[in-house]
Parts: sequence; C-alpha cells; structure tokens
Amino acid sequence: MSAGAATRLDAMSVMPEVITENTVHVLDHGFVRLDGSMATDLSVVNAARVSFARRKEEMDESDEGLIRFLMRDRHGTPFEHNSFRFHIRAPIFVAREWFRHRVGSFNEFSMRYAKATDDFYVPEPEDVRSQVGKPGAYSFEPVDEELAERTREELRDVYEHAFSTYERLVDAGVARELARSVMPVGAYTEFFWTVNARALMNFVSLRAADTAQREIQRYAEAVELFFAEKMPVTHAAFVATGRVAP
Repeated sequence: MSAGAATRLDAMSVMPEVITENTVHVLDHGFVRLDGSMATDLSVVNAARVSFARRKEEMDESDEGLIRFLMRDRHGTPFEHNSFRFHIRAPIFVAREWFRHRVGSFNEFSMRYAKATDDFYVPEPEDVRSQVGKPGAYSFEPVDEELAERTREELRDVYEHAFSTYERLVDAGVARELARSVMPVGAYTEFFWTVNARALMNFVSLRAADTAQREIQRYAEAVELFFAEKMPVTHAAFVATGRVAP
C-alpha cells in the first residue's frame, strides 16, 4: 500500500500510520510528511531568466548569485513556480492558525463523514507555561512541576469525557456532524497543504518566529527542513536576508 493510500477500517476511511523517510514527527501524535514536490532552485532561476528568453539545465555560481539577488531585492514571483505537497497531522488549534495562510490549497479530514480521532494533544511538562504581559507583548514562563502535571491530568480528563460523550451520541444515532461539536480543539486533525516556495517562506518567517505559538513553531521548523532539503540555495538566501519572504 502506498504511503498516502486510504484503508477501510470500521466502515470509515482513515489514513494509515505510515512512517517514511519523508516524515517528521511533531508533538505527541502529530507529523509533517512531504507527500510530493516539484521544487528546485533551478525553477527559480528559469522563471527569472525567461525575461531574457534564456533557460538553464543546471545550476552554476551565477545562478546562485541570481537567487540571492532576487531574495535580497524582493523580486518574489520567480519563487512561485514550484510546489510542495504536505500531509500534516496537528491539533485543531494549530490547524486553525495554519489555515489563515491563504496562499495555498487545503483539504482537511472531516468529522462529518468519518469518526473523530481519540488522539489529543497533551503538552510535555516543560511546555506547560504561564502567560505574562499585555496582548501583543506576552512572555511565557514555565510553571512548577506540580502545576504542569495537574494541567496535563486535567486535559486528559476533559479529553476522555469529551470523546466518551461523542461516542455515546453517535452510538445513540446522532449525526456525526452534530456530535463533533463536543470535541475540544486539542483533538488531532489531518490535512493536505500544497504551497509554493514564496508562500512557504512567508509561513516559516511568521510561524517559526519566537513570537509564534510554541506548538505551531514546531510544525514550521519541520516544514522548513523539507524546504532546505529541496531548495538549499533558496533557503540559504532566505536565511541570509533575515528570514523575510520576498
């Protein structure tokens, strides 16, 4: 069975838990998987050089310099002629932040048609934190061990109660599209995201930043690993210019 194939299980279609070399595990039950790509540094070079009716088959030093110039002077459109297709599993609250990035295509798992997952995000003790300051200028401080463990236990209790309620409603004949309303935003969802390098850089610049929520930072870091692997010259230019999308 292929990595993205669906399998039948209890009369519902779910993604199998396939772990490949193209997968980065994130948080406790999440992952970022590169499902496919058409992304190379050469795509940037040829998109730019078409203005002069030129096309290259291989990269050389002048092409690397061209990419650095395009990034530095923010000539952004040549970075759009490529694509990354990701399969992502993340808590719902992370997905809702992700979907605010509109330059890209999304398809998400639907609890209207398939049974909700019983996987929920429980932070590691060191990720339980307090919020200090005013909106837009928060800092986050770790809490003591007792509060961290109590937080984790209370989250587990809420998740267990919510999922039990969901199952009772579905078993009683309530439609999944209504029963899903009891599910917390800590439940995991899955989605496909197809995006070009320019939009991906915008995502990384915002969501891997220190000001982003810690959980989505972890996903942005995973996405960036694949970006750096597939387009190393473009990624290096992105980093060199302060991680600002062109």
